[in-house]
Amino acid sequence: MKKIAHAIILAMALFSVAVVEAKDLRNDSAQHNYQVTKKFYQSLIDSGNPNNPQLAELNLLMTMLPKGGDIHHHYTGALYAETYLDWVDKQGFCVYRVDDPARHREKYRIDSSPQGAGPTDNDCLKADAIRQDTGFYRELLMRWSDKDFANHSHEQPAPDQQFFDTFGFFSPAAGYSAVAGLQILKQQAKADKVQYLETMLKSAPSVDNPALAARIDALPPDADASVVGQALTSYADFLDRDADAQQKIADYKSALASYAAGIDDADFTLRFQSYVSRNNPPAQVFAGLYSAFAAAHGSKLIVGVNIVGPENGVVAMRDYNLHMQMFHLLKQRYPDVHLSMHAGELTLGMVPPEGLRDHIRNAVEIAGAERIGHGIDVTYESNPDRLLEEMQQRHVAVEICLSSNAFILGVEQKAHPVTVYLRHKVPFVIATDDAGVSRSNIGAEYLLFASRYKPSYDVLKQVVYNSIRYAFIDPAEKKLQLQQLDRRFIQFEAAAAKLADDSARPLR
Repeated sequence: MKKIAHAIILAMALFSVAVVEAKDLRNDSAQHNYQVTKKFYQSLIDSGNPNNPQLAELNLLMTMLPKGGDIHHHYTGALYAETYLDWVDKQGFCVYRVDDPARHREKYRIDSSPQGAGPTDNDCLKADAIRQDTGFYRELLMRWSDKDFANHSHEQPAPDQQFFDTFGFFSPAAGYSAVAGLQILKQQAKADKVQYLETMLKSAPSVDNPALAARIDALPPDADASVVGQALTSYADFLDRDADAQQKIADYKSALASYAAGIDDADFTLRFQSYVSRNNPPAQVFAGLYSAFAAAHGSKLIVGVNIVGPENGVVAMRDYNLHMQMFHLLKQRYPDVHLSMHAGELTLGMVPPEGLRDHIRNAVEIAGAERIGHGIDVTYESNPDRLLEEMQQRHVAVEICLSSNAFILGVEQKAHPVTVYLRHKVPFVIATDDAGVSRSNIGAEYLLFASRYKPSYDVLKQVVYNSIRYAFIDPAEKKLQLQQLDRRFIQFEAAAAKLADDSARPLR
């Protein structure tokens, strides 16, 4: 028996040694692949000339790169115009081919009359007819997205107007099927090596109380904080008790849950942000924000609240500080709710200089935003050095959307403040914003980041990890997501090391 016991102990010891040695070999291999990938990536971004053949090789690498999460993402703007045209067909709608003011028709607009009840003339085309008319089809894609905008010098809308107008054109078709749309976005995300998507699909509902709403709508821009607080609190107390409001919130949560049912799998996770439009009347914005906070409170599916829409709009600029106070009050009521906020999506000339002085600061200090969407005007803010230091210390992450910023604001290349955030160690992520409108994807956004700003491989990798570290998911989920990202980088670096080895061989 002693001999058997000794044999078992010896076998177990040898097995343990073998396991340790195998683990060490794996670690050594992973470390080797990491170093080779790092060197290969550096060789691609050191090339100097952005138009040389290395850019294509860098694009290949960015396509393969694990992206972690896309956490600044608008559902309706993420789907391509071609999908919306398919949905025009499925719903029996048509699209106006010409302007006809007398009949209240605008070219490129959808007529969403019930199937069979819409126009029957040749000026409202079905999807098949549009696809057969090559000229009109191209025009439609250019009006429903940013396609080819820079290639034309004739009279056209301003870029920011072009961008935001697209939603009005395709939105009648967008309601076809959120389930189908999310499945399309899931497949695209997985193809783009994205494992986590945090999207804004449906705005929060609002319930009106005319008397209380009038009190909020009458608040002057310089109203005392105590007066604002009293007006907002009265409305929130009403919404707490109102059965209609609570039912709408319950229905809203149920709708989002039904859209997302069954979509998560071992390689992909979907979560929602709730949101309101910043260009609505103040009381409507507040009622919607109340619903957004109430829906996100305690929810694992609705993980944050946002405010969207052109920040340079007349109402958005006028009510900006009031909106921040709304967030502040509701954050006190629902302290567990995460906040990401479109702030600083502005640049000099778009608004007067005084409009650039405090949007990001107030989003951080008054509203309590944990993430800032865009953050472009940071260098125009009052005391920007102190703001950057505060953001770095508070770990407020910035959602960088390079294609969107270049098109809407004209801010790109060395003028983009991503260089400032890098230098001042403010955390940030790379995101798409509205990939369908921009005719882009997240791989293209990483290519812009790598080729324009030439971050080291370690910085690039940290930015990818930031997209999970700053995601609005609970700690247990975040730990699993980070572990999955670890595994994906091990696989990526093994493939990239082989790519580097292959590229080093001379052409025959």
